[in-house]
Amino acid sequence: MRIAFVGKGGSGKTTLSALFSRHLARTGAPVLAVDGDINQHLAEALGHTGPPLDAPPLGAHLAALKNYLRGTNPRIASADAMIKTTPPGRGSRLLSLLGDDEIHARHVRHVGGVPLMVTGEFDESDLGVACYHSKLGAVELYLNHLVDGPGEYVVVDMTAGADAFASGLFTRFDLTFLVAEPTRKGVSVYRQYRDHAREFGIRVAVVGNKVTGEDDLLFLKEEVGDDLLTHLIQSPYVRAAEQGRSRGELEPHNHHALNVLRETVDARPRDWPTLHRHAVEFHLRNTRAWAGADLAAQVDPEFVPGRITQP
Repeated sequence: MRIAFVGKGGSGKTTLSALFSRHLARTGAPVLAVDGDINQHLAEALGHTGPPLDAPPLGAHLAALKNYLRGTNPRIASADAMIKTTPPGRGSRLLSLLGDDEIHARHVRHVGGVPLMVTGEFDESDLGVACYHSKLGAVELYLNHLVDGPGEYVVVDMTAGADAFASGLFTRFDLTFLVAEPTRKGVSVYRQYRDHAREFGIRVAVVGNKVTGEDDLLFLKEEVGDDLLTHLIQSPYVRAAEQGRSRGELEPHNHHALNVLRETVDARPRDWPTLHRHAVEFHLRNTRAWAGADLAAQVDPEFVPGRITQP
């Protein structure tokens, strides 16, 4: 299952991404965490300290990623012809989660017991000439070509706010958790996300965060309604971890909230046709908008991931 964590900057979505990824990993479940935020802090949230993590970023190896995923797909003339939305077809190389392939071997590092891939930060060469979504295109291609199975999890810490809608990446998930603080600013992003997601049938569940009492919880219920799935209370455990002090144990209420998140994910069936239909739809949007109508021919109308065995 693919899970996205979104929310206003500072809402705690990176912290929740890390907590949920570690929660899954501790049960022995296959899990991959992906840092898809322009502020690359997921490694630290997972417990990394010391020098910067030596994980080669996906965004810096986009050409190699395209070249590998293209495989022998006759509809893709070259790796240069691939764009971030290019969907897989017959002959494409599909990925299994944490499989024995060059993509996972090059990009995955283990942090806090969790396999992690990073998108990469902006550097000086990007300033003024590129947007972060050019790097996020690598994540979109990765998810388009991933055939993950039951009981496997990909947890992506997304960009803050409604900026996630600047690409089709928001449609690549089975479930989106929107992290909201009990403030007007905290729930404003929820309304934006809800309205955009509704157009495409994207399921959004709200996770209240930093709740300090009944007034906070009542506020969230009034503002979010039935979309409020669960909430986490203000956490001394998280604050200690953020300050580099001994973590102790996560509060029982917050541990229960993580269980609710997993139960919700596990109860949601995978819909391969819809995932692929969204991938094709956004690819065609891109070809019409700027990439050139000829790239529409990259769509293989007979192919749906998860249903066709790779040759």
